[in-house]
Amino acid sequence: QVQLVESGGGLVPAGGSLRLSCAASGRTFSSNGMGWFRQAPGKEREFVAAINWSGGSTNYAGSVKGRFTISRNNAKSTVYLQMNSLKPEDTAVYYCASDSDGSSATSRAYEYDYWGQGTQVTVSS
Repeated sequence: QVQLVESGGGLVPAGGSLRLSCAASGRTFSSNGMGWFRQAPGKEREFVAAINWSGGSTNYAGSVKGRFTISRNNAKSTVYLQMNSLKPEDTAVYYCASDSDGSSATSRAYEYDYWGQGTQVTVSS
């Protein structure tokens, strides 16, 4: 069983930055792939970024590439999402997720086994 708790969301003006954190419980964090997804009101959940167990492989949605950076600290069982140059269209609830296949940095939501409760990010124009 893995429990994931996101933090770091908030209200930020366009062009600003936020860093999201996702703290994981359980002994398997360092062997799991991790991902970030988001869901805006009235829209389907979409992939944002993913990282494999070692941090050596990352994957980004085209809409965030070059602005967002995913990283992890296995000693702290935490994955991060650094978000820069935020845009109003980045407004959403952001979720982290855990994938027992640590070798991949998959964008496919169905491959993730556990999900956090989400943290709200609001970007004002």
